[in-house]
Amino acid sequence: MKKIYLDHAATAPMHPKVIDRMHQVMNTVFGNPSSIHSYGREARNIVDKARDTFAQSIGAQSTEIVFTSGGTEADNHAIFGVAESLKHKGKHIITSQIEHHAVLHACEQLEKNGYEVTYLPVNEFGIINMEDFAHALREDTILVTIMYGNNEVGSLQPITEIGEMLKNHQAVFHTDAVQAYGLEEINVKKQHINLLSVSSHKINGPKGIGFLYIENGISLSPRLYGGEQERKRRAGTENVPAVAGFQTAVEIAEAEREQKRALFTRYKEILFKQLDSQQIEYVPNGLVDKSLPHVLNLSFPGTNVEAMLVNLDLAGIAVSSGSACTAGSVDPSHVLVSMFGENSERTQNSIRFSFGLNNTVEQITKAGQELGKIVQRLTR
Repeated sequence: MKKIYLDHAATAPMHPKVIDRMHQVMNTVFGNPSSIHSYGREARNIVDKARDTFAQSIGAQSTEIVFTSGGTEADNHAIFGVAESLKHKGKHIITSQIEHHAVLHACEQLEKNGYEVTYLPVNEFGIINMEDFAHALREDTILVTIMYGNNEVGSLQPITEIGEMLKNHQAVFHTDAVQAYGLEEINVKKQHINLLSVSSHKINGPKGIGFLYIENGISLSPRLYGGEQERKRRAGTENVPAVAGFQTAVEIAEAEREQKRALFTRYKEILFKQLDSQQIEYVPNGLVDKSLPHVLNLSFPGTNVEAMLVNLDLAGIAVSSGSACTAGSVDPSHVLVSMFGENSERTQNSIRFSFGLNNTVEQITKAGQELGKIVQRLTR
């Protein structure tokens, strides 16, 4: 049985060119980028060139890119860093109810430390209301952290409008762009974004590395204490092979963005066509045509998410019921609860499909056929 992987929003396979690049660096470059001798300079050159690539990909300057161990650290550094450095100006934070847990749990911890957090609701499509945001914004608001695109339903937030509204406000604007980066066109300067989090393994790079964009002039208290790496903003020797692999992944993502967007949109259409041909009842969660192109969340009335996941896995199809960080949990998705309410059947019968590297039209067609059979079997 040939297996089909449709859980790229959880993690994505490394691109062969990324593996080749990392292998080459691991074989030939071992110096510490902080060392001033030739071995260190060789490693520093790789790190500096990668930093340039990352900066250019979001319209930033190289000095504004700080390497992290991934999206979680980038989110935590942004949130706790702002909270600590700006607490003299206020202790109010605005976020949304559907953020990744790296943001939500950080905000919950800050509440225990005396900060006040406003959790904005979302509509049935998973999008915040700008009137709600404007009403929540206060003089003592020091941080707004709203994700770019949601990892479970793919909803895109009004990031540009938020940035515009905060342009002349003291609040620092952070966005978790982990799912959007590489597929959505991002320009931090034009969108007035002050902090932005990215993770490598979502775009076919290695796990364990990401970056945080920190706009020049924004001061964050450090999360790690040690050496003076990353301009004293993030202690720890840089992971040079991972940085190199991440750079290659970004270069590929940038070159193939429009092609991937079109292909993933086609995959959604194929899946719908297969379900429709079998007269399967389903409801999309979110706006299919105005969401992240690689994420599709569907509700199947009369089914149970756990039974669906088990049957799909037995059929060789890997999908998810939502966030990878809550895998194995029987609790309903906090995203779907925010969109539809705790008592909605959709919180118990929704499946996330996410597309990426190595998926083919034939795979998506096969997945749609098998999915239809499973739904028919479970709803008899």
